Amino acid sequence: MQKQAAEIRAAALEACAQAASVQELNEVRVKFLGRKGQLTQVLRGMGKLDPEERPRFGKLVNEIRDEIEAALTEREKELFAQEEERRLMAEELDISLPGRKRVRGTMHPVTRIINETKGIFLQMGYQIVEGPEVELDYYNFEALNVPADHPARDMQDTFFFTGELLLRSQTSPVQIRVMEKQDPPVRILAPGKVYRADYDVTHSPMFHQIEGLVVDKGITFAHLKGTLQLFAERMFGSETKIRLRPSYFPFTEPSAEVDVSCIICGGSGCRVCSDTGWLEILGCGMVDPRVLEKVGYDPDEVSGFAFGVGVERLAMLKYGINDIRLLFENDVRFLEQFTG
Repeated sequence: MQKQAAEIRAAALEACAQAASVQELNEVRVKFLGRKGQLTQVLRGMGKLDPEERPRFGKLVNEIRDEIEAALTEREKELFAQEEERRLMAEELDISLPGRKRVRGTMHPVTRIINETKGIFLQMGYQIVEGPEVELDYYNFEALNVPADHPARDMQDTFFFTGELLLRSQTSPVQIRVMEKQDPPVRILAPGKVYRADYDVTHSPMFHQIEGLVVDKGITFAHLKGTLQLFAERMFGSETKIRLRPSYFPFTEPSAEVDVSCIICGGSGCRVCSDTGWLEILGCGMVDPRVLEKVGYDPDEVSGFAFGVGVERLAMLKYGINDIRLLFENDVRFLEQFTG
């Protein structure tokens, strides 16, 4: 039986060395070491040996088993290494291929205008403040001198949740909230999203607005005009001029619409400005005394001015965009024009 065990050992080691794949190696394992394998069958025949020979023969068979197991393990490592090498060779990088250029993102034109406007007014000493987009009727209308029966409410097609809760139609409520908590002087800029039920080439149901407010002793219309002139020059260029036309807003008195000299023709008249030489950009006015009284200010002691500008309107003028919907469609071809 010792001769038979030795022959099995030699055959197993040879078969292990010749195995060309992990599957063939597993077949060798089963053939020699499995439950019905050759070495197992030899071990089961120990009962035919004399009792004194059995321990010595059992030890020999166990040593042969360990040797075969070690050979199988070593060969398995070699086969795995060969397979890994073949896989890596098959996945070899072709350095002749052109590289893939990483596309850089760009800042949205609306964000550009907001940041630029913030920078201009921060240099003038304004404080940037924000407020809730879901607002109470009181802050959006009542406190701004627009009671429930006021015809000016028809000017703003508003999204209402309930009779008292709505999506703000302007950032003016931020001004009321600040004045309720702060005594004069006040000098704030309130940027943010606003909502109105309107949608066409020049209007969007959601758009961005920036409003400014200054309240202090001795504030006049001249301060308002000077502020807006400086803003226009820094936004559109030092040669830009402004003009103010009488208008109406419930929360300012007197009120005005502000035009800038056409940034395309410089005021000489062209298709963009309808040959007028002017482009409308914002509304403004002196804060109505009733609004000051609502927040507890004494209109005999302090006065103020306010203005509001649509960010999309500025972006369309500055970048020559003819449809406001382009700003919200996220068309990469459009946005790529603002890279750099």
